[in-house]
Amino acid sequence: MNDSSWGAPAAGSGLGGPDQGPAPAGPAHDRHRAAQTRPMPIVPDVPAGGFQDGHGRGAAHPGGPLFRDETPHEHPQEPMPSPVPPPPPSAAPAPRQKKSAGRDLGAAIGVGVGLGAVIIASLFIWKPAFVGVVAVAVVVGLWELTSRLQERKAIKAPLVPLAVGGAAMVVAGYVRGPEGAWVAMALTALAVLVWRMTEPPEGYLKDVTAGVFAAFYVPFLATFVAMLLTADDGPWRVLTFLLLTVVSDTGAYAVGWRFGKHKLAPRISPGKTREGLFGAVAFAMVAGALCMQFLIDDGTWWQGLILGLAVAASATLGDLGESMIKRDLGIKDMGTLLPGHGGIMDRLDSLLPTAPVVWLLLALFVGTG
Repeated sequence: MNDSSWGAPAAGSGLGGPDQGPAPAGPAHDRHRAAQTRPMPIVPDVPAGGFQDGHGRGAAHPGGPLFRDETPHEHPQEPMPSPVPPPPPSAAPAPRQKKSAGRDLGAAIGVGVGLGAVIIASLFIWKPAFVGVVAVAVVVGLWELTSRLQERKAIKAPLVPLAVGGAAMVVAGYVRGPEGAWVAMALTALAVLVWRMTEPPEGYLKDVTAGVFAAFYVPFLATFVAMLLTADDGPWRVLTFLLLTVVSDTGAYAVGWRFGKHKLAPRISPGKTREGLFGAVAFAMVAGALCMQFLIDDGTWWQGLILGLAVAASATLGDLGESMIKRDLGIKDMGTLLPGHGGIMDRLDSLLPTAPVVWLLLALFVGTG
């Protein structure tokens, strides 16, 4: 097929032109014309999308590739304008968030006041009642700790021997002093080893290890609170211990919340700051000086400064220690028993390691009588 088949008509084609007259008609001329020419194909009108052949396939059209091996770069086309999404509505700037304490402060204060009333009433009305309060707190704390260990780590520390032995440990410390506490601790550990033997041996080592740890961490350290109570001014010693721990925590919270910028241990407890630690030390030392001077028999203010410094250190370490446990378990609180506080263990975290520190320093400063 030559190019004239798709181009302009040749001379004498019979289609006529602007300066040619009509071709002569006749059978001979028509036969000669048929031998010389081929019929011009009729090109239908096509939409702007392009030509199509008789089978519905796309064909070449002006402005597009003429052959299969041609690329759009050889015959550039005018790009179709892409739809532009409407601009997003202008949002008003978010209001600046106020610094939050992270807990329900009203509930925390209410629960704290209620617990304080129970402790003070039992402490100064009847000493054995306060020992019972400590024993109940120990049992609940053991239940929270062993429950979280089983839920998060599949560690089955036996609760029954821990609860019975823990309560007995607190009573033994109050009645028999340090010797009674150590004997009760040893018997509780032995009971944990024997109790776990009633179950299959898989996981025995990790279960009894967690059980012995729980016995030392919760009830054994709590026995020093009961031993503080045995002195003549025992209620005041316990009150000093509680006040200094609470004041240390409050100082750390208040100063850290207002001025805290430098993290103390970000991998363990991101909320604690060095400024909060300084606040805990300052508050506890002032409270320690006042308590030793006015509450403890034969105590002096400078002893209170040392006591307050030691309490701030032990309370902070105790808080970090439980934060380490909770981070390993992947939880925020040990329980939900106390609104605004979490669980019992979340309140005992700084008290437990502080109890032996206060007992030892008071024994050195003013004796155990």
